Amino acid sequence: MSAQLNYQTQGSGEDVILVHGLFGDLDNLKTLAQTLETDYRVTRIDVPNHGQSPHWNKMDYQSLAQSLVSLLDELGATKAHLIGHSMGGKIVLATALLYPERVASVVAADIAPVPYAPRHQRVFAALTSLPLDGSVDRKEALNHLLARSVDDATAQFLLKSFRRAESGFSWRMNLDGLIASYDGIIGWPFSNDSYNGPTLFIRGDESDYVTAEHKDAILTQFPKVQLKSIGGAGHWLHAQKPSIFNRLVKNFLDSQRPELHG
Repeated sequence: MSAQLNYQTQGSGEDVILVHGLFGDLDNLKTLAQTLETDYRVTRIDVPNHGQSPHWNKMDYQSLAQSLVSLLDELGATKAHLIGHSMGGKIVLATALLYPERVASVVAADIAPVPYAPRHQRVFAALTSLPLDGSVDRKEALNHLLARSVDDATAQFLLKSFRRAESGFSWRMNLDGLIASYDGIIGWPFSNDSYNGPTLFIRGDESDYVTAEHKDAILTQFPKVQLKSIGGAGHWLHAQKPSIFNRLVKNFLDSQRPELHG
C-alpha cells in the first residue's frame, strides 16, 4: 500500500498536521488551518481511502501512523504538532504512542483512546444502496440518504464525496475499504502504551464520544493532558463552534513556544 498522501501546506513555522475524521477530506479543518498559518506551517491531509489519497483495501492505526511519519519525512520535518478530529484524533493519538520522538504535541477533538461500539451501520447501508449508474442525480442522492434516516447535515457532508464519473457517479472515498476496515477504525489496540508529551483533548458537551468513563483511559495513556469542553457543541465541534475551537487549539500550541512567554 502506498503511503503517498494527498496534502496541502500553508504558512510557515513549526509543523502542524491536521487530520480529518471518517468520510471527510482535507477541507474539514480548513478554518483551523487559516487560524494557524500565520505562526505555523500547516499541512492538511486526505486520510487514505478519502479524498485524493490512495485507496487501501485495509487500514489500521499502525499503518495510518506510519503514513503520517512518512509524510513528515517528505516534508523534511523532524517532528510536528498533530491535530485530529474523531477518527483523525485516533490517528494522531496512535502516532504519538508509536512514534513519540516525531510528535511535538497532540490534540484530539471529540474522541477518546478507547474502542467504540459500531455506530455507522445506517450510513454504510444508505451509501452502499445508492445507485451509481447515473439514474440518481445529486438531489435524488440526498433524498435517498434522508429516506434512510441519515440526518440532513450528515447527508450533505457525505455528498461532498459524491462525484460524476465517466458513466454515472462514484464515491471519491473508498467505501469498500472503509467497510472492510471499520472494526479497526472503531477499535483501539494501544491501551498499555503512553505518550508523555503535551496533549489536549477537546470535546463537545452535547456529544457522547468523550464521557466521564473515558477519563481513566485518557490519563493512563496521555498523562500530560489538558481536557477542555465546548458548550453547545456536539461531535462536529470544529464546525459548530469554530472560533472557540480554533482559539483553544492555537492557545495550546502557542503555550509551548517559550518566545511568546518570556
